[in-house]
Amino acid sequence: MPSDRLSTTFAALADPTRRAILARLLLGECPVGELAEPFEMSLPAVSKHLRVLERAGLIVQRRDAQWRRCRIRAGPLKEVSDWAERYRQVWEERLDRLGEYVQQLKAKEKKTHGRKQRSKQR
Repeated sequence: MPSDRLSTTFAALADPTRRAILARLLLGECPVGELAEPFEMSLPAVSKHLRVLERAGLIVQRRDAQWRRCRIRAGPLKEVSDWAERYRQVWEERLDRLGEYVQQLKAKEKKTHGRKQRSKQR
């Protein structure tokens, strides 16, 4: 298992079942049984996913009588967001360059198309 916190978070987020569980928890705290309902897997299998999320710090589980309830923790997701934000400038610069290139192609196409129109008229 990865040793740094960001790697642990990404490893937990790599699984679509765990991402779906987190998406459900965005709506609020939820009992484990209710979290397990949409998945075609056993309750122990869902519990394994919950343990991975808990180890990554993405959720907290608590006991409420005989029920286990889960809620999302935003801290590790904020760390992922902060990490990705550092790369936003790179993406935006590349998109800007792509936009400029598309504009150059359009201008070139207009010039080429205009020449074809004139040569057909002659």
